[in-house]
Amino acid sequence: MEQQVDERQLRYQAIQRVTVVGVLVNLVLAASKTSIGFIAQSQSLVADGIHSLSDLLSDGLVYFAAKHAQQGPDEAHPYGHGRFETAGTLGLGVLLALVAIGITWDAVERLFSPEALLHPKPLALYAALFSILANEALYHYTTRVARRIKSDLLQANAWHHRSDALSSIVVLVGVAGTMAGLPYLDAIAAIGVGLMIARIGWDLSWPAFQELVDEGLDEDRLEKIRGIIGQIGGVQDIHMLRTRRIGGEATVDVHIMVEPWLSVSEGHMIGQTVIDSLLEEVSEVMDVTVHIDPEDDEVAIPCKGLPLRAAAEKLLNKQWAAIPGADRRQRVVFHYLEGQINVDVYFALDDMAEGEERKAFHQALEAQALQREEFGSVSVFYG
Repeated sequence: MEQQVDERQLRYQAIQRVTVVGVLVNLVLAASKTSIGFIAQSQSLVADGIHSLSDLLSDGLVYFAAKHAQQGPDEAHPYGHGRFETAGTLGLGVLLALVAIGITWDAVERLFSPEALLHPKPLALYAALFSILANEALYHYTTRVARRIKSDLLQANAWHHRSDALSSIVVLVGVAGTMAGLPYLDAIAAIGVGLMIARIGWDLSWPAFQELVDEGLDEDRLEKIRGIIGQIGGVQDIHMLRTRRIGGEATVDVHIMVEPWLSVSEGHMIGQTVIDSLLEEVSEVMDVTVHIDPEDDEVAIPCKGLPLRAAAEKLLNKQWAAIPGADRRQRVVFHYLEGQINVDVYFALDDMAEGEERKAFHQALEAQALQREEFGSVSVFYG
């Protein structure tokens, strides 16, 4: 547990460093591109400056989400705070989509109003080139850290930086084309920037939305999980394997079938081995719940409604009351299988009778128990 806390803290510190760098770079880019865009009369560069301003907002969103996501489980959030990161990613995607709509709408209006078209100056070219270099460097720095700490939120922000670099390339082409005598090209470039931003917003929002509605791990990861569980001694079968992603991590819920006559402690040991193996061998997994099944409860006759120990013992007491020696039993073990209770009953070695008498005693116990539909076989042990 302490190691998990340390890892979350280190993850948060890494995101914090990257975010601060992103804020500083985007502050410079947003101010320079927007102001130069107005001065140099480039609509696409102004749109690109607004894009960088959205980067500033996204950096703040990343910082907020990461701060909460690094906190461990508490009473209100028993599975931790990883979904803050997911919600932040979704918010970032929606923000990009809104920015894209605004940019595209304004550019289309100018296309249908030729007198509103702008005529960029050479200064816009240098601003676009500077933006390309700065954002591409920021993208590579951010994505390297995102992969190292397995942060979808940070990777999303990295692609936001890459989208700014790509949009600046479109701006560069649009400004150059307009200066070369194609007056519509700057507005068309602005539309291109808007569409690119919209695509990235969708690519970020949809997976985050899927995670928020409990999308599981992909089939390759599920196959790895099945393979690990299947190799553990005592596991006969696996069914009802379910997973859900939480931020950069995942939880697993699985039913494993074991030999029905195992002791409770052995079944628990097998289940604990499954938990330990998945936590050690699957990097995303941070929590595992194992349900032990003595039979395949997807096809077996259900045991729902059968009496539990106290009630079952009362029924046996009533059925065996007239059998001499039945009251000297020392222990009774119940096995709930195939919709019935199979009974193991233990007597002291001194109570063991000779051959036929012992056989008759066993038959009497079983016959009386079977008069109740709740009970199945009865096995008698001595010693």
